[in-house]
Amino acid sequence: MTTRPPEATPTPPSTPTHDASRRVALKAAAAAALAPVILPARAADRIKIGFINTFSGPGGGLGKHYRDAMDLWLESNGGRMGGLPAEIVYGDDQLKPEVGKQLADRMVERDRIDVLMGFNFSNVLMASVDTPFKAGIPVLSCNAGPAPLAGAGCNPLLFAVAFQNDGAAESTGAYLQQQRKTDSVFLLAPNYQAGKDMMGGFKRYFKGKIAGEVYPALNQLDFAAEIAQIGAAKPQAAFVFMPGGLGVNFVRQWAQSGVGAQVPLYSVFTVDHVTLKAIGDAAVGMQMGSHYVEDLPNAANRRFVEVFTKKHAYVPSEYAAQTWDAANLLDGAIRAVNGKIEDKPALLAALRRAPFTSVRGDFRFNTNQFPVQTYYLREVVKGPSGALGFVTRGAVLKDHPDPYVSQCPMKA
Repeated sequence: MTTRPPEATPTPPSTPTHDASRRVALKAAAAAALAPVILPARAADRIKIGFINTFSGPGGGLGKHYRDAMDLWLESNGGRMGGLPAEIVYGDDQLKPEVGKQLADRMVERDRIDVLMGFNFSNVLMASVDTPFKAGIPVLSCNAGPAPLAGAGCNPLLFAVAFQNDGAAESTGAYLQQQRKTDSVFLLAPNYQAGKDMMGGFKRYFKGKIAGEVYPALNQLDFAAEIAQIGAAKPQAAFVFMPGGLGVNFVRQWAQSGVGAQVPLYSVFTVDHVTLKAIGDAAVGMQMGSHYVEDLPNAANRRFVEVFTKKHAYVPSEYAAQTWDAANLLDGAIRAVNGKIEDKPALLAALRRAPFTSVRGDFRFNTNQFPVQTYYLREVVKGPSGALGFVTRGAVLKDHPDPYVSQCPMKA
C-alpha cells in the first residue's frame, strides 16, 4: 500500500515588516556560521587509521606479517587504540609508488583518517607522504626509512619506527671490517632508494676493496648473470640486499650456482622469517645485521613472541615486531593526550617522547624522529626440531644514530 503524503499548508503572504525581520535573522545566522568557533580540544570518540603496505605480488608475503601483527595488537587490546575505538583501513600498494600515492590521497580525502601507518618499501613511502603532510596527519612508518626523509627532507609529521635504511647494512659493514678483517666485498642490491641506502651504509663502515657493485631492477627475479659476475670477481665476501621474493630467488640460485662454496654471503633483509621457509637449508649459517632478533631477552619481546606465535603459528619477523612497536607507540601517545587526537601539537610531542616499551629493548627517537637503537649480528640456524630460525651472535653497533640527523633542521 502506498501512503500519500499530506498536502502542504499554504504559507500566507508576508508583510513588509515580517520580510525585514526575516532578512535580519538570516544575516545574523550567516554571520554566526562564518565566525570562527574556538573550542577547547576534546577527546575524540574514535580513531581511524590508514594502513598502506604491499599485500600482493613478490612483496605480498611481507605484508601478511604487518597485517597479522596489527590485527593481533587490536584484538589483544579490545579493538581500542589509546582507549579509543579503532578502525583500520587497509590498502595494497602492490609495490607501486603511484598506487601508494593514490591510496594515501584517498584515505586522507575520502576516508578521513587520523593517522597513516605501514609502508614496507621506501619508494612507496616517499611517493605517498605529500598529501598526509599537507593535511597535518601523522605518518608512522613501520619499515621504510629512506635517507632523504632522515636528513634535509625530515618532517615533524613523520615517525620512522623501524630504522633508517642504512643502519643494518652499516652494522654488517662494521662486522666485516672490524671482526672478520675482510679485504674485498662484492655488493648487490635492487635499483631503488632503499637499495642505494643499504649499499651506502655498508660502505660507510667497510673500508676494504669493493670488488663490484651492481643494481638490478627491483622486479628482477633471475640473478644468474649477477652471480656469475660475483664468481668471476673472486671477492672475499658478497653482501646483498634482496627483499621479499627477490631474496628467495637469489639465495636459491646462489646455492645452486656453487659460488657460495668459495664466497661467503652476508645480507640484510634478504633472509628473514618471511622468506626463510621458502629458501630452506640453503640459508643455514648466513649472517646479517639486524635491529631485531626473536631471542632478544627482554620481557616485552618474550611476551610478544609468545602471543604472536600462539595466534599465528609462526615466529614473528622484524616486520611484525616493528608494527607491534608502532601500535604501542601510537597507543601510548594517545593515552598521553587523554584521547585528544585533534590537538596535533600535543599528539606529535607525545609521539616524539616514544611512551612505550619496545620489543627491541632500549628505544628513543633522535631529533629527526628516526630511532637510536642497537644493531646485532644474527645467524640462521636449524633447531633440534629441524625448524629454521635466528639467533643473536652479539651486538655490533650500540645506541646507534643514523648519519643524516645533522642535516635535519628539526631540533630537540
